[in-house]
Amino acid sequence: MCSCGDSRKTRKITGGYGKLLIVGNGGHGRVVRELASQINCYRRIQFLDDDSNYKEDGSVLGGSKEVFNYKKECDVFIAIGDPGSRKRLQESYEAAGVSVISLIHPQANLPMEIPEIGRGTVVMAGATIQVGTLIGKGVIVNTAASIDHDCRIGDYVHIAVGAHLAGNVEVGNGTWIGAGAVVRNNVKICEDVMIGAGAVVVEDIVENGVYVGVPATKLTKR
Repeated sequence: MCSCGDSRKTRKITGGYGKLLIVGNGGHGRVVRELASQINCYRRIQFLDDDSNYKEDGSVLGGSKEVFNYKKECDVFIAIGDPGSRKRLQESYEAAGVSVISLIHPQANLPMEIPEIGRGTVVMAGATIQVGTLIGKGVIVNTAASIDHDCRIGDYVHIAVGAHLAGNVEVGNGTWIGAGAVVRNNVKICEDVMIGAGAVVVEDIVENGVYVGVPATKLTKR
């Protein structure tokens, strides 16, 4: 395990290899590459992507299945926004013994006792996670998002840019909290929910779907 920089922020973030493969060469993947470069633990960072158009760029080694050819020499991070795709790839990689790692930006704000953070999770620059919080696998805590004390964040959740969760919030697997959204304290959100940008969640959400507005209400088809 790499131990560079602030040990509170580098613990649990890398595996045992000096090379990193990022699966996904889109905007999110490029931000992850910048993060990985800043923690200065990898001598080489390259991409895998199933979009053949990216293969003209020399940084892309091939498609997502190529990861199995490198599992004995590289750590892997899945930089794909869609939670279902992240879940599918991470589960298949871990079952095959691939070293899926988590990444925490040096400028993320974490307490002295680092919260429990699952494999495949990324915590971006300016994000804050407070004491007593548990974060699942494959989670994105995006730029300047905040998660207050004693929250429970399920697997493959995305807390988008500038979203804010008050204390004791529970978020179910695969849920997306949109940019700038706010979730009141003690609220529970079930699995596979999408909270729209700027929405304010003030009561429990027990049915999956898309929720928008202030206060957030379920969007119905017309």
